Amino acid sequence: MTALDLDDFAALIDRPEAAIRHDAAALRAPQTAGKLGKFEELGDWLASVQGRAPAHPIARARVILFAGDHGIAKRNVSARPAGTASTLVRSVLSGEAAVNVLAREYGADVRVVDMALDCDPGELPAEVAGHRVRRGSGMIDVEDALTEEEAERAFRAGVAIADEEADSGTDLVVLGDLSVGGTTPAGVLIAALCGTDASVVTGRGSGIDDLAWMRKCAAIRDALRRARPVLGDPLKLLAAVGGADLAAATGLLLQCAVRKIPVVLDGVVSAACALVAQRVAFRATDWWLAGQSSGEPGQAKALDRLSIEPLLDHGVRLGEGTGALLALPLLKAAAALAGELSRENPQAT
Repeated sequence: MTALDLDDFAALIDRPEAAIRHDAAALRAPQTAGKLGKFEELGDWLASVQGRAPAHPIARARVILFAGDHGIAKRNVSARPAGTASTLVRSVLSGEAAVNVLAREYGADVRVVDMALDCDPGELPAEVAGHRVRRGSGMIDVEDALTEEEAERAFRAGVAIADEEADSGTDLVVLGDLSVGGTTPAGVLIAALCGTDASVVTGRGSGIDDLAWMRKCAAIRDALRRARPVLGDPLKLLAAVGGADLAAATGLLLQCAVRKIPVVLDGVVSAACALVAQRVAFRATDWWLAGQSSGEPGQAKALDRLSIEPLLDHGVRLGEGTGALLALPLLKAAAALAGELSRENPQAT
């Protein structure tokens, strides 16, 4: 295995072409130009990330859900019992979860990747468990979530999955998570990278009460002390206070930007990973959108730092990529309007 040099991503990632965005704007049919509001902005963005104007229809959207159990859940910081993320995974694999309903409705495929579930990998299909790095993660308030070697393996898994999706023709990734305790390491990463206190980023996650919120805030505070010494090294940071699912999502975000695949972020977990990825390659941010505002303070803090405005504000905190999927019809509508109302389309003039 060759040494992993994160600086390579900064060299490999370019911004979407500004000239194509300008061309897309110039192609708007005169009778609608300036009258479609946000859909014009989205159509221009789609054209720029697709590398062609006007924007083309989104044909192969894929929801990618990285799954893992986080040891910090043993501190009772989640409404769900520690070590039960496999229940969430089985619901998605059976096609019965909310993400499945929306994916069927909007024409997207769903892919689940087990990175650190606390269950026997033999209980899951091989294509789900094939990238697993470890079983569960460390309790980040007192110990590392992963070893540095595990963090690198998880990051590389995310890169490999992005390559698989690009090679198979995926033209839009919706990034989500299936985890128990995952919003706690996400809060730590956001607080560390934004230079703020635990209380500013601690949200209700899966629907915790006041006592659980205080425990969660304390866990983030203690983990922050462990995060600050390794802020300058993204992989060490993910190993110390992240998790295999977060490391994989970070690798995927960066490699999607390399392969020029746009990504829609879901909630606070994917926003935290985007913040880490931005530290590696600041131009990567232009390849991402935020599907919706979940109401989590950590997500709002991360998106503000990323200068990304969420498309929707429905307060969906379910995870599973559901919030991001709700934005898919908007993107499809923007592509359709851009393409069919273009000056290049004879029916639009």
